[in-house]
Amino acid sequence: MILEKFTLGVGDRFGREGIAQLAALQKAAAAGVEIIPVWNKSNREHTLIGSTPADTRNAVEAAVKASGWTAPYHLDADHIGLKTVDRFLPHCDFYTIDVADFIGEPAGPDDVSAVRDSLRPLLGRTFFGLERPLDGSMVEPFLDRYALAIREAGKIYRYIESARGKDNFIAEVSTDESEIPQSPLDLLFILGGLAGEGVRVQTIAPKFTGRFNKGVDYVGDVGQFALEFDQDLVAIRSAVEEFGLPEELKISVHSGSDKFSLYCPIRKLLEKHGAGLHLKTAGTTWLEEVIGLALAGGSSLDVAKKIYTKAFSRIEELSLPYAPVIDIKLDELPSPSVVSGWDGDALAAALAHEQTDPRFNSSLRQLVHVSFKVAAEMGPAYLEALNSARATIGGCVTNNLFERHLKPLFLS
Repeated sequence: MILEKFTLGVGDRFGREGIAQLAALQKAAAAGVEIIPVWNKSNREHTLIGSTPADTRNAVEAAVKASGWTAPYHLDADHIGLKTVDRFLPHCDFYTIDVADFIGEPAGPDDVSAVRDSLRPLLGRTFFGLERPLDGSMVEPFLDRYALAIREAGKIYRYIESARGKDNFIAEVSTDESEIPQSPLDLLFILGGLAGEGVRVQTIAPKFTGRFNKGVDYVGDVGQFALEFDQDLVAIRSAVEEFGLPEELKISVHSGSDKFSLYCPIRKLLEKHGAGLHLKTAGTTWLEEVIGLALAGGSSLDVAKKIYTKAFSRIEELSLPYAPVIDIKLDELPSPSVVSGWDGDALAAALAHEQTDPRFNSSLRQLVHVSFKVAAEMGPAYLEALNSARATIGGCVTNNLFERHLKPLFLS
């Protein structure tokens, strides 16, 4: 199974927005660019909502049929490990192997030796404008930090392969939730180690410098990011040539939704290198549901306000699972009593990521982003609200994906 050049992670928390998501991709195709959807949902998200991978598969297939979608599509078992992968195996063809928890953990001598052997072909060579050829003194610190994670990725990959069959799934390896960013040289070493483990990785999600908070723009030095991204693309191409990794191997940007300040440099660098991209925009669909409820007014607006009120009272609980990728400033959050007096336009403006609108509230948006559990606890009442505001919500989802993400990344 081969992953297409441009793919978009279009998670759908409640499985109701597939048709609207595909409509955005159909508009992109009509404009001349094929972008393939990858519905991603992690074990954590399933657990918080009470859904299953089978639910995701059923919702996706229904949307594909209703939309007349004829291009490929994939389902991603997002951020899985050996303890969580089994429930996804019958339903998913894309696996995000997350080994961030193993980075920095001590590895045994055999693990270190195995990864060291995989990297020997690089010794004596010069990459990324380094002042001297690579030698053991550069490799050993890397092994101390990454050897165990690479070996764990190999175990997970082989387990999936034993269940799914050789070449019958797509593998992504994720290190983006680690504490320390990976340099382009780290990325080259990681890919070399994965090749040594027999991992046919088709996309890799490194941790970049700067912050990739959920649902809001990049926080950091855009110029530094562009330099790293450029070199990362070189590292990927070098890894393909040196280690025989899949030709389609490409970079993945996690928590990539709404990183508007990065879209222009990413697009230019993809064009420069002729490279592909996997971008995850999952949480924005849930946010567009709440925005659509607000704009629909009436009882739908009441549901949106109720979500915020309950989320406000449970900030610590809801934020904890996402602590590394949110930055909520409590003093910027309006009280529920204030929000209760807003009309739909005011709540939608606070939530929608229009950075020039003075009403936009980044902290409020991030809080709602991590509060889908609140909506899940409403049960049928929330799903009925989605149905009653279907036209408004669908328009929000399609417009957000196409105008804010697809156009600046692939069409501008």
